[in-house]
Formats: sequence, C-alpha cells, structure tokens
Amino acid sequence: MISFTPQIALGTSLLLPLIGAVLIALSDKTPNRREAVTLVTAGLLFADVLYLLVHVVNGMRPRLELWEVIPGLNLAFEIEPLGMLFATVASGLWIVNSVYSIGYMRGNQEQHQTRFYVCFAIAIASALAIAFSGNMFTLFIFYEALTLSTYPLVTHKQTDEARRGGRVYLGVLLTTSIGFLLVAIIWTWVIAGTLDFRPGGILDGVAEPAIVPVLLALYMFGTGKAALMPFHRWLPAAMVAPTPVSAFLHAVAVVKAGVFTVLKVTVYVFGIDFLSATGASQWLMWLAAATILIASLVAMTKDNLKARLAYSTISQLSYVTLGAALATSMGVIGGGMQIAMHAMGKMTLFMCAGAIYVATHKTQVSDMTGLGRVMPFTFAAFFIGALSIIGLPPMGGAWSKFMLIMAAADRDEVVIIAVLMLSSLLNVGYLMPLVVRGFFSEAPAAALGSAATFAPMRGLREAPVLCVLPLCLTALGCIALFFYAEPIYRFLETIV
Repeated sequence: MISFTPQIALGTSLLLPLIGAVLIALSDKTPNRREAVTLVTAGLLFADVLYLLVHVVNGMRPRLELWEVIPGLNLAFEIEPLGMLFATVASGLWIVNSVYSIGYMRGNQEQHQTRFYVCFAIAIASALAIAFSGNMFTLFIFYEALTLSTYPLVTHKQTDEARRGGRVYLGVLLTTSIGFLLVAIIWTWVIAGTLDFRPGGILDGVAEPAIVPVLLALYMFGTGKAALMPFHRWLPAAMVAPTPVSAFLHAVAVVKAGVFTVLKVTVYVFGIDFLSATGASQWLMWLAAATILIASLVAMTKDNLKARLAYSTISQLSYVTLGAALATSMGVIGGGMQIAMHAMGKMTLFMCAGAIYVATHKTQVSDMTGLGRVMPFTFAAFFIGALSIIGLPPMGGAWSKFMLIMAAADRDEVVIIAVLMLSSLLNVGYLMPLVVRGFFSEAPAAALGSAATFAPMRGLREAPVLCVLPLCLTALGCIALFFYAEPIYRFLETIV
C-alpha cells in the first residue's frame, strides 16, 4: 500500500487544478455540476496544501524532480517557507473566490462561464508551480504559463476594450520576461553554473560586484508582474476583466507571483548579505519608494473604482520590492508578510467593487453616494479592507508596514520611513472617500436604480448572497491576520 507522503502531496497539489480543469470542461452543459467541481477541486487543493504546510512548519523541505533538461538543470520543485506562504494564500483564497465567482457570473449573466472556470483552474496550477519551483528555470516556465493562462480571463468579455487591454497585458508581461528575465537567468547560469535556489544565494563569490546592479535590474524589470514602474501599465489595462479575475488574479495570484519572484530572487539567488555588502539594491529601494508614491497619487485622480484599486495595487506591490531592496532580515519578513496581508485586504476591496456593480451597475466612485445605507455589509467590508491597506490596527496590514518601517530604521533610511508614512496618508485619501460617500451622504432615489436590480432583504439592497458572503469572510480575515500575525512572522524568520 502506497502511503501519502509529502512528496506525493507536492505532486498532487500541482495536478489537482489541472484535473479539475478537465472535469470542469466536461461539465459544460450542466452549470451546477461545473461549479460543484470547481468548489470540490478548490477544497481538495487547500486540504493538500495544509497537509504540506504542517510538514514544512516542522522543518521538512519536500522535493520533487521530474526530469533533467541538460546536465545540472532539472525541472524540479522544492518547498520552502516563502513558497509555502504564497501557496497557502493562493489555494485558500481560491475557495472564497470560487464562491464569489458563482454569484458574480450568474448575477451578471456572463457568457463563456465554462472557459472562465477552466482558465482559472489552469492559472491556479501555474501559481502553485511558481510557489514550489526548485530553481529559476522551473519558475520561469510556469511564470510564462501563468501569463498565457490568464490572458483569456483578461479578454473574457471579448469587447474591443477587452482585446486592447489583453494586448497590453500580454505585450508588457511577455516583453519583460523574455527581454529581461530570461537574459538574467541565462547570465546567472553562465556565472554560477546553477539556477537552484539556495539559502544565502548562489552569486556571492562568483559574481563581480560591478555587474551585480545590472543583473539585479534585469531580474527586477524582467519580473513585470511585480508592476514596478515604468513596467506597470499592464495592471490597469487588465481591469477590463470581470471582477472575480481582478479580485483574485490581480490582487492575489498574478501580482503576488511577481513580488514572490522578487523576494525569491533576492533571498535565494543574490542573498541579502551579498546585496547589502555590495550596495547593489540601493537604486531599487528608491525606485520602489517612487512607485509607492506616484501610483498612490495617480489612484487619487481615478473616479473608476477598479482603476483606483489597480493603481493602489501597483503602490502596495512596491512595499514588497522595497522590503527586498532594503536587504535586511526585517525587510524580507515584512515583504513576505505583505504578500498575505495585501492579498486579503485587496481581494476584499475588489470583491466589494464587484458586488456594487452586480447590485447597481455603478463603476464610478462619484456615483456611489448613499449606497452604504442600502448595502451596509458591502461597504462595511470595504471599510475594513481599506483600513488594512492603509495599515491601521487592528488589521493585518498594520504588521507588514510596521516591519518595513523597522527595516528602514535599521538601515537608517529616514526618507524611506517618511515615504511609508506618507503612503498611508495617501491611502486614506483615495480609499476613505468611498466609505464617507456611502455612509454619510444620502443618494437621490433615482440614483439607487430599480429594486429589481438588487437582492432585497428587509429593506437592504445588497448583491446576491454568494457575492456578499465571501467579501465578509475576507474582511474578517483582515482582522484575524492582525491577531495571528506572529505564526507568519516566525515561519518567515527561518528563511533569513
């Protein structure tokens, strides 16, 4: 009898979403079965990932080698704490997003729903493969697979606007990955003779200090999914996608694959001690700081809620890049925590935006006056998610920002501390107006639209329950992460 070992569980976690994608495609004619398969697959995947999490917490590093491409270069997977955190967040939130997608796609009577769920499952498989990659070669393969599998989701509506957004999305991500990231990977192979992820990095002692900043630039700009300026335009362009795509892939899977890669390269390819000694990441620190402020300022000018949230995401992603660029233990831990904290908070905000659209078909912040009075659950969840993004207790986002401030203080970077504090004020400036408009202003009756548009419940006009329940759960998750942040901190502490 074959026992279920961590190695088998690792392989299963990569196969489950793909098997689910096939079963979803076969259930095209029966929507209830199709959505049941999606939920069951998501649940099984999360259980599998939790099984792996227990073993990784206990010090195991499950490894799976599929085949040797050339001598010394394998398609291989190995789990370490940073990848385990990313996989746990992605697989757990897939369940929540799947429930939300059912409510949103049915409530909006979207076309091509089977294709939507199939591509979603393939994208999740790619994200898990990125999280568990054992070397840069494997990570690059599935980084590209994630780009290609999410393109149909971005262009889901098949309108001219969706196609234009899809071209920008695909163009920027493929250009940066092939033009910069692939070059960096080949250069690393030539210099170090390996692409394996190793604690302390693989370049110390083999790379000349003069070339390190150049190689780092190729990696950072090549990881276009991190949305570092000026290679950020794909993210606002991708907001033409249905809100479940924006909520999950562009608040969790795609963008987090980008900043996860940034941290992975920093810790396991360069090594934070090597970066600190050479000063090679100093320029990156200032570029990340500039991206944080510029994207926040642009967000304040956007009336479209999803566009505002998109630029907010660009800003918040650079928190992770900043943590990597500081090249300290606290910076890496703060960046890692930001992956989890931002995912929960931003997913809440995007799902709220989608719920408002399903219920009212409103997309502009200026048109949402008074909606909080008839959609109190949605707007309360938005308020909680916004507080987490701002970084105020008792929300999880407070911890990642605190860690980054401490990392900047450790490096005596007073200006960076000021940037982080100013960023919080700017976050208030572009997120809180929606809450104020919603709760403290009264909308004209005509602005609320037809009651038939809503799902009334004792005078409330919330979106369908399958839209509202998930965003309430993630809002509670923002609070829970504040009180249970220490296990995440201790878990990430082992990588530095």
